[in-house]
Amino acid sequence: MKAFRFAMHATAAFAAALLVDIAPAHAGLPPEIDGQALPSLAPMLERVTPAVVNISSKTRVRVRDPFFDDPVFNRFFGLPNLPRERVERSLGSGVIVDAKQGYVLTNNHVVQGADDISVTLTDGATVKAEVVGTDAETDLAVLRIPADGLVALPLADSTRLRVGDFVVAVGDPFGLGQTVTSGIVSALNRTGIGDGYQNLIQTDASINPGNSGGALVNLHGELVGINSMIYSPSGASVGIGFAIPSTLASNVMRQLIAHGEVRRGALGVEVQDPNAQLARLLGLGDARGAVVTRVASDSPAARAGLRPGDVITALGGQRVADARDLRSIESRSRTGATLALDVVRDGRKLALSATLTAPDLAHAEGASVDARLAGADLAERRAGASRAEPGGVAVTRVASDSRAFANGLRAGDLIVALNRRDIAGLGDFERRLAQSGPTALLTVIRGRSAYFVALQ
Repeated sequence: MKAFRFAMHATAAFAAALLVDIAPAHAGLPPEIDGQALPSLAPMLERVTPAVVNISSKTRVRVRDPFFDDPVFNRFFGLPNLPRERVERSLGSGVIVDAKQGYVLTNNHVVQGADDISVTLTDGATVKAEVVGTDAETDLAVLRIPADGLVALPLADSTRLRVGDFVVAVGDPFGLGQTVTSGIVSALNRTGIGDGYQNLIQTDASINPGNSGGALVNLHGELVGINSMIYSPSGASVGIGFAIPSTLASNVMRQLIAHGEVRRGALGVEVQDPNAQLARLLGLGDARGAVVTRVASDSPAARAGLRPGDVITALGGQRVADARDLRSIESRSRTGATLALDVVRDGRKLALSATLTAPDLAHAEGASVDARLAGADLAERRAGASRAEPGGVAVTRVASDSRAFANGLRAGDLIVALNRRDIAGLGDFERRLAQSGPTALLTVIRGRSAYFVALQ
């Protein structure tokens, strides 16, 4: 069984439809809601569906050829040194959350690295979208489109959801057109499904490729989640889908609109899950919590008095069952927030508190660092609270007609190594680039994947 993020790529695999005789189980509908008979979901959906849009993106990927990209070969035959490209296309969905400003909430993986993004409304009109900000760790992105006559969905408080609540998924599966499916909330606070920060809603409402970024709504027509992934052996729905809770999405969205990025608070610790042996050695009643393995100097954790070997069992009043829980709570906590810590040290319980900080950033224009980076803006990013947030040099902006863009860099990239050696910061990056010769090999993290980018 595998978890799939499913922005649908328009490849030959989707050109043929495979029809199979499967009778999926569907949740029944309640006879009434708020004391009123509910013979049909149509009145609610008439309000919801205009706010759910189709998103189409194009990404130009540079293709290297061992012959035609060889300067000696090209010079011998009098051929120009031109970059060779292919265009990758993907389809997904999105939700209009602010009609006045034209803000659309979707998944990061739907628009990740895209050079051109189009949004199609329910009336068939297609408009160009600009990226306001993206966050790979929660797989969320905010777009902006022209705001005339748009309809937005109200956001519900997803913390009030209960297992068994009825929900409806709206999106564009397989590029068929807007589709509605219904089901229930099967589970809450699911983690460990993929990478990044998670406390996902699980639902049996049918979700398929192309539904990414679409709406999961309650029976009042309020947004409770952004559909994000499925758990399936085949890539199609088997009744186990996941959505990002609206409360988390709302927090990320506000930060992306305000800053273009998510400014997460960090404790400044590295942690691991406790096993049965560690639990005995550390005086734990059971193997629950996040074991502190390192405390960064002059960090919130150090100032709070945390030590290696401490076990964090709660942060900000929320139970911490493992290292992933700790990272998830950190990701939802703003910079400057003061949070209570429940800690077990040598079998004794301690109550501490820490004020979270954010990694420091130093900024530079790409051209001032190296001519091959002209057109890009760079920011030094220190490592976060865990290995899930590596340090390096972040690419915050790239002009589409620039040398940096032609070299394959995109906004949101994180450069973590040069010629396969980790970089210590912006200054180290600049010094080593100056010594790298005509071609430098960058290791770039883009979303949840790592790539080599040849800088020339």
